[in-house]
Amino acid sequence: MLRLVSLLFVVLFSFSSIAEENSYRLGAGDLITISVYDEPDLSQEVRIGLSGDISYPLLGDVRVAGLSPKELEMKLVSGLKGPYLLDPSVTVSILEYRPFYVTGEVEKPGSYAFHPGLTVDKAISIAGGFTERASKSRIYVMHDDSATKPNHKDSDGRAAKDSIKLFDVVQPGDVITVEQSFF
Repeated sequence: MLRLVSLLFVVLFSFSSIAEENSYRLGAGDLITISVYDEPDLSQEVRIGLSGDISYPLLGDVRVAGLSPKELEMKLVSGLKGPYLLDPSVTVSILEYRPFYVTGEVEKPGSYAFHPGLTVDKAISIAGGFTERASKSRIYVMHDDSATKPNHKDSDGRAAKDSIKLFDVVQPGDVITVEQSFF
């Protein structure tokens, strides 16, 4: 019975990881690995540049920002199939997510490595916790969704800040700002 429960847990965890990676959108700063079966010259590790493009053998510059890893796989297969390979098998994996940032009233503002499942309270803890002047109710986030929503701006033309709670999930590239308390 214990074996069956363990097996079920592993299967469910695998499906949730696959679903999370397929909904994830690639962006500048992500480190990915591209593997082409039986083609070592076409397999590589690459960090996505600020332009959202990567330089890939035989295809040149390829736009990857805003795509899921699965969508990038399909894009590379369609580009390689025919003129270069008969039936390419491409796998794209995320090796390192782009960092998130914490600013404002925290002990150590800066950029930090992202880990899936990260929440705002954990991100603030990683940044050394709140300062004594921090407002625990005035916390904002600017999402790094320039690849999917380039016009997400407020009425003054600045990037829009959204109010968030301590248990909200943080995404790679997010900028979390902790405002100062009035009292």
